[in-house]
This record gives sequence, structure tokens and C-alpha cells, in this order.
Amino acid sequence: MHEKDHITIGVTGMTCAACSSRIEKVLNKIDGVEAQVNLTTEKANVDFDPETVSIEDVTGKIEKLGYGVETEKSELDVLGMTCAACSTRIEKALSKKQGVRSASVNLANETATIEYNPLIVEEQDFIDAVQKLGYKANPKAGNDIQQSKKEKQLMKMRWKLMVSATLSIPLLITMLDHLFGLQLPAIFMNPWFQFALATPVQFIIGWQFYAGAYKNLRNRSANMDVLVALGTSAAYFYSLYEVMKAMVDQNYMPHLYFETSAILITLILFGKYLETKAKSRTTIAISKLLNLQAKQARVVRNGTEMMVPIEEVIQGDRLIVKPGEKIPVDGVIMCGRTSVDESMLTGESLPVEKDRDSTVIGATINKNGTFEMKATNVGKETALASIIRAVEDAQGSKAPIQRLADIISGYFVPIVVGIALLTFLAWILFVVPGELEPALVAAIAVLVIACPCALGLATPTSIMVGTGKAAEHGILFKGGEHLERTHKLDTIIFDKTGTITKGKPEVTDFTSDERVLQLVASAEKGSEHPLAEAIVAYATEKGLDMLDVESFNAIPGRGIAAQIDGNQVLVGTRLLMKENDINYSTDVEMQLHTFEEHGKTAMLIAVDKEYQGIISVADTIKDTALQAIKQLKDQGLEVVMLTGDNERTAKAIADQAGIDQVIAEVLPKEKAAKVKMIQEDKRKVAMVGDGINDAPALAIADIGIAIGTGTEVAIEAADVTILGGELLLIPKAIKISQATIKNIRQNLFWAFAYNSAGIPIAAMGLLAPWIAGAAMAFSSVSVVSNSLRLKRVKL
Repeated sequence: MHEKDHITIGVTGMTCAACSSRIEKVLNKIDGVEAQVNLTTEKANVDFDPETVSIEDVTGKIEKLGYGVETEKSELDVLGMTCAACSTRIEKALSKKQGVRSASVNLANETATIEYNPLIVEEQDFIDAVQKLGYKANPKAGNDIQQSKKEKQLMKMRWKLMVSATLSIPLLITMLDHLFGLQLPAIFMNPWFQFALATPVQFIIGWQFYAGAYKNLRNRSANMDVLVALGTSAAYFYSLYEVMKAMVDQNYMPHLYFETSAILITLILFGKYLETKAKSRTTIAISKLLNLQAKQARVVRNGTEMMVPIEEVIQGDRLIVKPGEKIPVDGVIMCGRTSVDESMLTGESLPVEKDRDSTVIGATINKNGTFEMKATNVGKETALASIIRAVEDAQGSKAPIQRLADIISGYFVPIVVGIALLTFLAWILFVVPGELEPALVAAIAVLVIACPCALGLATPTSIMVGTGKAAEHGILFKGGEHLERTHKLDTIIFDKTGTITKGKPEVTDFTSDERVLQLVASAEKGSEHPLAEAIVAYATEKGLDMLDVESFNAIPGRGIAAQIDGNQVLVGTRLLMKENDINYSTDVEMQLHTFEEHGKTAMLIAVDKEYQGIISVADTIKDTALQAIKQLKDQGLEVVMLTGDNERTAKAIADQAGIDQVIAEVLPKEKAAKVKMIQEDKRKVAMVGDGINDAPALAIADIGIAIGTGTEVAIEAADVTILGGELLLIPKAIKISQATIKNIRQNLFWAFAYNSAGIPIAAMGLLAPWIAGAAMAFSSVSVVSNSLRLKRVKL
């Protein structure tokens, strides 16, 4: 079994859920391909076996279905051309490259414009091809696109809508005349005037519906375009038929529905415009993350300091970062000292001190010192890029709840066409026998009101907004399915060290004077044990200098012995004291026991054979642990702590954190089995750990939550990643999951209810086609607007 590659393809031309379902179904029929197609993001996420299928096979299949594959456009400055033969030669070479749609070389402007599939070929390939022919090529200067594709699409839609509305308004006025008896100029009621206004709307503005319907019908499927094309064409051609009858019989009063077809198209375009505008707001999380990135970097090359665009920084570059500047890429400090604001990554408001060999992360802010760094991760390899990729993947993935909508959408349009046909026959045969007009109006209303746009948008828009909202707070869901499963959790298991606790021992109690502390810290400086590091750090904070150690001896399982400044120093267990005939009172023993009851490691101190005091060290719980556990309990979850510590220490830490259930003395390899045991009790379990030591348990849990700092390893290790280790984000993750699923259910309910109620009302002739069109447009906009409410959820 070969490892599968993953690609994300931008798909154009989809109009409703039937389109995305059709593409997904066809792609999944290709051997070695697994695909998910998202209507909202207009992307296909495809996993494929490169040994059996190529990218070209996948993109070719999408295009064969009548949809477009998103391309990119590259403009190059080409130097060295002298005549038309040069430009023709370059154009031909570029056009032959795999993945190129079109290539045009302009001799006068000395430019080349290439439209290409970025999944198959890159801009650098074009530069190399031109240079191979003996010419020079560079990316065109000042080629920054001022507007995104979404903005250009919106502008194009706006213009079409304005033209359509301008032509449709006079026709709307004629409808009002029929309803309210307005006294309008005769020109408004002229059949040929109405024909002249409606025809460009029907066949120029509305051509996109005919093109989409043809492509779908050619591939034996149906979507929204089919319904719109059928409905508006019926109204338009019936009106044209009436005009012809009036030409033959001068006394005949034609019954025209030009306004119905034109207004329908205008309203649908208006709905699509509002929908696209609203959908563009769902990607705000990605925009915010992209805006965090530095735009330029100060690079030292060949001894010269220069400013270059961030895209031109390469691995191994030496960079200089000054106070107040964003750190351009991930790297290591080579010289200098500073403090860095890492709040955008970790949520920690206090700056972090950085020195030589410290790691720095791109997009964090240098606070007060100039330093020189070496770039280690650039471009798509940086921590920020990994986070953006994770959010994009989550927004593009499908939640299981969406499957129902996809299945229904696949069958919906053919069923609606059947209902419209039955409506037409029922009216013309039984309700008003032989009368074409009312039968046609009822059938058109059914076709229009039943467009399944709202159904297709119900889930993906909520997933996009929900995962984006979570990302803004430092919660990264790996996919829509994990966002959905999180709301079902009833049990949450915490690893202790580094998750509930800080993972860094600290001195909590000291019962002697500074001279003894100075001796103890000086002695412990020779040890590499974490407890020793905590004691040395404690003494340093007190401003004590370390003394020279004349001799040092680490006694396994007992403690240490050292000779310092003429004093014999012992630090360790009861057994160490007993072996060296050091006596202490029962009060000291009781004090020792109290410290140990609270989960602390307590050590006895003796100097020159005399007992001097106790120093205790503990891995303290995180500041927000107690609050986070309480919030989880308030949400109805059962909280469990899993640790390798002994029962007494584990219970002490659990009591401090407010956890009632403890599973202690568990080896790392046994953690997964413990999680499985709890799952067997029919419980939905989340495991919270550091993403590395707890990997087996994270993998087997229903939801694995990694405590990390945004590195790619942490993101890949779990279903959910909590940036910065802030435990309060865990109840927030559950809250955003619950809110998102509630929002999806609301969307699906109203989408189903809308169609369920709308179709019979239209079939009974109680809904004018133009009102049906307005209602259909409103349903899509309302679903997207409801999804956007998630942005206002308080976490």
C-alpha cells in the first residue's frame, strides 16, 4: 500500500450542493482517490496514490464534469528578445509545459503572461524554461494583485446585478400595474418593449445558468442551474409565444411573464451576491493569521545588510531584528539578548526572555533588544504557516453531519423536476383543465423555490466560522469531524506533568536561613537532577552567590554529600540522615509528612552533622488549572487525572486541581489501555497530553487534545491543539463545538423546513414565481448570516 499524497484543488462553477456531491462522487470512483468537496470554500481536498493516479487525472475529471479548476496567472519580465521569432519561440516553449493553460509573450512590452495549474507547475519552471532558451526572465515588477479573487468575483457579480436590475425594474413596474392598476405610459405595456428588456437578462446575464445546466445534464446530473434555467425559460418562452399570438390576432391581449423570468434571474443574482459577500467574511480567521506575518526581513548577505521581501528569505540566512519589529521567520538567536512577545502564539501576555541559542518564532514581536538570528524554518515550514494550514484544512473538511445534506442534495433536484412536472399536469388536467397559464406559473414557482442552495451551505459555513473563531483563540481543530465529535464528550482525561502541572519543579518551602540555602544551592549546582535545578534557581532569585565546591558526591536513592567552604553538607532522604547519624525531632518528621501529603518532594538538610531544616520541591499546578477543571465540571464532564506518580502525590495534585478521580502509577505504555478501558464503559473520552509522550493515548481517545506551542509536530499529533498550554482553552473548545453543532442543526432545520413548506405552497398556486425567487435567495442568505452569528459567541 503506497502512502497517499494530499492536494487541495480550487474548483470553480459550483452553484449548489448537488454540484459538490456530484464532483465528490465521481472523484471517489477513481481508483486510489479519496476526495471531499466543499461548496463553501470551493475546494476539493484529495488524497491520492501517485503510483496509480496523477494530479492531471484528477483535475481532468473535474473539468470533464463541466467545472473549472482554479488557475493562477504569472507575469514575467523577459529580456533579450529582438524580434517576433524570439517571442514566438518563448511562447511555444511555455505553452508546451505540462499544466499550462495559455501563454502569451508580448515583444513590445517584453512580458510573458502564463495561466497555469499551480498543482502541476510553478512560476520558477517558467523562468527556468525561458533562461534555458537563452533569455532572461524575472517575476514582473509591481505585479502585486490589489484585489483578491473573491473581491474580483464580487465586483463582476455586482456589475451583472446592476445591469440585470436596471433592465428588470421597468418590468417590475408593469407587474405593479397589474396588481394596483397604476396609470403607466403605454410603452411599458408594449410586448416588444418588454421583450427587448427581458431578452438580454435571459440570455446574456442569465447565460451562466444555461451553461451550468448543460454541463450538468451532459454528465447526467442536475443542480440549481437546471431548476433556474427550466423555470425562467418556461416563463420567457411562454411570453414569447403570447407575443406571436398577438401578432397574428391584433385583438388578442397577450398574457406576458417576461417580468417573471427577468426578476427571477435578478433576485437569484442578488441572493448569490449577498451569499458570496457573506461567505467571504467566514475566512476572516485566515486573513488575521496572514496579517500577523512580517512583510520584509533585514538580511545580511556578503557582509551587507539589506531589506528583502519575506518570500526571498532562505534557510540559513542571517537576519537582524530590531526592537519593535516582527520576527520574520522561525530561527535561532546567534548573538544578542532580548524579550519577545509570543502572545499571538501562546496566549501568554508576559514577554519571554531570549538569549544566545534561544529559539524564536516567526510573527512574534521583538520587544527591546537588537539580535542576530539564523533562519531555520521559512515559507511553508514556519510555525505560523503550519497553523494557517491547519485552520485551512479544518475549514475545508466535512463534518459527518454534512453527509445527510449531501445525500439528500444528490437526489433533490431530479425529485423537484418531477414534482414540478406533476404540478403542471395536475393543474392543466384537473385544477383548471386546458388552461396553460396557471399550470405553468405553479410549475415555475415549484422549480424556483426548491433550489437546494441553503441545504448545501448549512454545514460548511458553520464549520468555517466555528473553526475560525476557535483559531482566533488559539484552539486548532484538525477537521470538521473533530469539531463535531468534541461536543459529544462526557469524560476528559488529563496527563499530569506538563499538562495540569507546569512541568518544571519549583521550591515551595524552605525552613532555614540564607546561609544554609547558599550551601545547599552550591552543593546542588553539581547535580543535573531537575530538583537540583529548582533549588539553584530559587537561590539565584534570592540574590545568593554560589560558593566553590571542594568535593561532591551523588548518592543514588539517598541524596547528595558535598564539602563547601570547610562545611560538610548533606541534602536528602530520611535514610541519608540515619546513615550519617543525624538526629531530628518528631515535629520535623510530622512536617515532612505534611509536605509529602501535599505532593511535595521534601529533603532534609544537615551541615557538619547537625540538622538544619527542610527544603521541599514540587511541580506546581498551572495557575488556571483549578478554574479550567471547574468549568469542565460545570459543562457536565467527568474529569480524570492519569499519572505515573505514586498514589499519595497524585492525590495531592488532584486535590489542588479539583479533580476527584485519579489513576496513578501508570506507565506511559499503559496509558492507552486505561483510556480504552474507560471507553469500553460506553463513554466518549478526550485525552489531554503533551502530544509526544502521550501519543498512543491521544490516538486512541475519541478526541486527542495536544498541549503545544504551535509546532507542526504538536498539530499533527492530535485532533485538537491548544496553543500555549492554556487549560482554559479546553472548556472553550467544547463550548465552540457545542455552539457550532447547534448552529448547524438550526441551519439544516430551516433549510429542510423551508423546502418542505415552500414546495407544496408553490404547487398549490399560492406563490407567485418572483416571490418564490426572492424566498429562495433569502433562504441562502439567512443560512450564511446565521452561521456568521458564531463569531459573536462569547468564549
